[in-house]
Amino acid sequence: MNPDHPHRETDDDYCQALTEGWLPIREVSRRTGVNPVTLRAWERRYGLVVPQRTPKGHRLYSEAQIARILAILTWLGRGVAVSKIRALLEEDASPVEATASPWADLRQQCITAIGRISERQLDELFNGALAIYPAQTLCEQLMLPLLDELERRWQGQFGAQLERVFFHTWLRTKFGTRLYHHNRQHRGAPLLLVNQSGLPLEPGLWLSAWLASSAGCPLEIFDWPLPPGELALAVERLQPRAVLLYSSRTLNLLQLPRLLAGVDCPRLLAGPATAIHPDALQELAIAEPPLYLASDPVAAFGLLHELQLLNGEAA
Repeated sequence: MNPDHPHRETDDDYCQALTEGWLPIREVSRRTGVNPVTLRAWERRYGLVVPQRTPKGHRLYSEAQIARILAILTWLGRGVAVSKIRALLEEDASPVEATASPWADLRQQCITAIGRISERQLDELFNGALAIYPAQTLCEQLMLPLLDELERRWQGQFGAQLERVFFHTWLRTKFGTRLYHHNRQHRGAPLLLVNQSGLPLEPGLWLSAWLASSAGCPLEIFDWPLPPGELALAVERLQPRAVLLYSSRTLNLLQLPRLLAGVDCPRLLAGPATAIHPDALQELAIAEPPLYLASDPVAAFGLLHELQLLNGEAA
């Protein structure tokens, strides 16, 4: 049995520690958004957050360590390499101070792997980063800037469609496999994500799903638009905690209210479409019930947190 999942725990010391305010790793993960694998990597590789241990080896964290984890996330959000953060914490340096970022080099290595159509190399780069960075940091610092760089690279370049199909297929396969296994482990009302752009292999949809799954949210993903009436039918049958539509393209604004009709759970629209139609969408955003708007997967993830639609709160 994994010592960090003590649902059959009989350790008296462990139970006593919980009554004294210590937190198990699963609760720390829920509160900070950093998964247990990453927390253990930070401990073993970098000594960033070293928890107490019970005689049976269960990790226990204090509120001060929660604050330390949040400080680590602040540094990561500034683009600081995880290997440099311990010294910064010990010096009590301010997160506004600039330090060298590891992300530009990693993005360039990913672009090289994509140019070579090297699935193995791309896998190794992503898996190595995933082992030490939380999903939100990785999405914000690596994946979204990488997508932007690739779109610029692909403008008018011979072989652009080959690279695009390869990378988008890799991304969907990578996250689709992870999300399949994630859903086998979680119960409760799912978050329903729908590709509203009609773009095959919409990367923003899969990044949004990955971030939601990192917070323990079960998912249902439709990678193609639904016609008006059938989205409401899906909601009736699935009873989701919320519906998130993702689109990186223009929307049929006349059809959108009909699409949302009968959807009686929280509705969100994410992606570049929110910047394409700002005025028209603002009318829906202030309507009742509102259509919540987010510019990209990270913003959608933050909005889902604000609405308390993650971490099983709406299950």
